[in-house]
Amino acid sequence: MVYISRQEHFNAAHKLHNPNWSEERNREVFGPCANANWHGHNYDLIVTVKGRPDPETGFVIDLKQLSTVIRTHVVDEVDHKNLNLDVPFMQGQLASTENLVIAFWKILQPEIERISAAKLHSIKLYETPRNFVEYFGEE
Repeated sequence: MVYISRQEHFNAAHKLHNPNWSEERNREVFGPCANANWHGHNYDLIVTVKGRPDPETGFVIDLKQLSTVIRTHVVDEVDHKNLNLDVPFMQGQLASTENLVIAFWKILQPEIERISAAKLHSIKLYETPRNFVEYFGEE
């Protein structure tokens, strides 16, 4: 089995806020991430697929096609957007990195299967250089 990854980048704003809680409770749990005026991140997204190299191309997946799928279906939907307000697939849920990476999986998995025999293995999303989430599709 060969694992191959593609990295993309986007910028987005969000606020961590549970509408069922008081402002005090939100500040207590989420700290500065509950800022009423939002805050932003420079996200790095790494999508890893797995499979066997095609005997005719030597590729597990055409990385140009993988990049196009990631950019078209994810990056273009979130780049320079407010995740809480501007992104339909994030409506009704907290805009945490954990929820974001699960949403990305649900979007990318069928698109990758449409273009390749490779399988989505993991999605790693860096919110900061020191904070990241990795998801393998288990729920």
